[in-house]
Amino acid sequence: MDHVKGKSIVLTGASRGIGAAAARHLAALGGRVVLAARSEGDISEIAAEIRADGGDAIAQACDVADAGAVKALIDRAVAEFGGLDVIVNNAGLIDPIARLEESDPEAWAQVVDVNLKGVYYGMRFAIPAMSGAGTVINISSGAAIGALEGWSHYCATKAAVLSLTKCGHKEHGARGITVVGLSPGTVATEMQVQIKESGINPVSQLDPGVHIPADWVAQAIAYLCGPGAAAYAGTDFSMKTPEGRAALGLPAPL
Repeated sequence: MDHVKGKSIVLTGASRGIGAAAARHLAALGGRVVLAARSEGDISEIAAEIRADGGDAIAQACDVADAGAVKALIDRAVAEFGGLDVIVNNAGLIDPIARLEESDPEAWAQVVDVNLKGVYYGMRFAIPAMSGAGTVINISSGAAIGALEGWSHYCATKAAVLSLTKCGHKEHGARGITVVGLSPGTVATEMQVQIKESGINPVSQLDPGVHIPADWVAQAIAYLCGPGAAAYAGTDFSMKTPEGRAALGLPAPL
């Protein structure tokens, strides 16, 4: 993972779960990480822990649904680290889970603002800041290509993010920008607690023991920061396949 060392990396949704695990892992590999989330206290604490362990990390409060805040985030990364090499568009919501006819329009729209517009804003401001080469990693899901009851907001936004990944590759792949999605499968995070509590669709019935740890997803993000991502540019790298797990040196899926 020498390809991570010295890279300037922005991670959204970094206060917990996948984002926090990835920030710690990438910093341990020598990356210079910018943790972003709405909860400034949490990311400041994680950044301080990383620095105490000898890593390079800063925290920036950011609501990814706010274009101006995302631009400020990218500007801070460039100012602090002299450029931008990677953005991990990880921030995402699934709650409240509800069938279409029972969904709250404002809550449904908020998921669109975070899950879709947040990724667009990240790409919009990060790509111009990448001089010559760079990597955009969009956290995706099997929901991008499949429908699940109660998840209309999540499925629709993840499908749209997959399209953004395709468009980003088509527009910028030839100039050295790698745009790739990462579909991890079910991960042991707070989101799975919300899904379990909803009791809607088969995912809510899964035994918690089948969810992979966030640390595994952090390893996948580190892998995609390097040359291995090229084979998946414009599409999703899946951690649900034997091939995906083998590339990461992880156990094959059950």
